[in-house]
Amino acid sequence: QVQLVESGGGLVQPGGSLRLSCAASGFSFDFRAMGWFRQAPGKEREGISCISSSGDSILYAETVKGRFTISRDNAKNTVYLQMTSLKPEDTDVYYCARAKTYYCEGLGHYGMDYWGKGTLVTVSS
Repeated sequence: QVQLVESGGGLVQPGGSLRLSCAASGFSFDFRAMGWFRQAPGKEREGISCISSSGDSILYAETVKGRFTISRDNAKNTVYLQMTSLKPEDTDVYYCARAKTYYCEGLGHYGMDYWGKGTLVTVSS
């Protein structure tokens, strides 16, 4: 049974940092690309980053490029999202997702087949 469990969300001040983690189980983690998405109420889910199974290919949305860093530890079956220089507009529920294959087919949700339940990030003073 595929499970993706996000953690690390919370309240942070503008300009601050957070690191999200996504613990994966129930499948061969090192054979799948992984992605991070975010969604605010009433808005479409936005793909923000994807990392290939080996970690050698990474995509970022323009809205987070230079501020967020995705990484993975295949020995721990975990993917991370380091977020820096956070802005109020980064406030969202952040979701981890498993890609359908070992590489990132862009940042669209169509390329993902399993999702975590999300973790809330609130950027506010």
